[in-house]
Amino acid sequence: MAYNKIKFAICFISALMALCVMVGCKKEPQKTEDSGQMTEDMGLKTASKPVTVKAAADSKPTLSDIIAMRRGWGPAYKNWYGKDAPDFKVIDINGQSHTLSNYRGKNVMLVFWATWCPPCIGEIPYLIELRKTTSEDKLAMLAISYIDPRNSTETVKRFVDANPTINYTVISAEEASMPRPYNLVNGIPCSFFIDPEGKIKLATEGMMPISQMKAIIEAER
Repeated sequence: MAYNKIKFAICFISALMALCVMVGCKKEPQKTEDSGQMTEDMGLKTASKPVTVKAAADSKPTLSDIIAMRRGWGPAYKNWYGKDAPDFKVIDINGQSHTLSNYRGKNVMLVFWATWCPPCIGEIPYLIELRKTTSEDKLAMLAISYIDPRNSTETVKRFVDANPTINYTVISAEEASMPRPYNLVNGIPCSFFIDPEGKIKLATEGMMPISQMKAIIEAER
């Protein structure tokens, strides 16, 4: 009987961990505006097998197609789709300044994450590969990590130093310094895809494979 109880407990905990990796981490307290649906870790986890997006041979998948075939993530902040992405200025962990509006003319992917979030860590290999395979003149990638008791600027710097394969821009910022909807982010990882005209194409919540990142970037709104 005792053995069965222990076995059940182990299975239950494993299921909860797997669910967390699939759907992302929640911050506290819960934010009120429409959204989508551990201890500091200095090592990257292996990403799971990518999910491919299929489309007709002569056409690209639409955003609706991509959303319909999603797995492990969902659309978020739908009220902002098609609207101008609010501008902001931030300083990355190397001291370089970045203003969102300066990237007009190219796609921008904003990724909100934290060092204590397992799904965020699981997504990093995909982000590294996306940066390797997409030129900087076509896509800007800003990974923004909000400062909290578990996620100081020094913590983020140590994490990046311990994982030198990270090849995209990493930023540690105060959440209160950012405009809506970025300061409403509650579930992470959370990504905002902004088109070359500076409009929010799509926002997502949950870990996303590289195939669907690329498909969203290439899709028409």
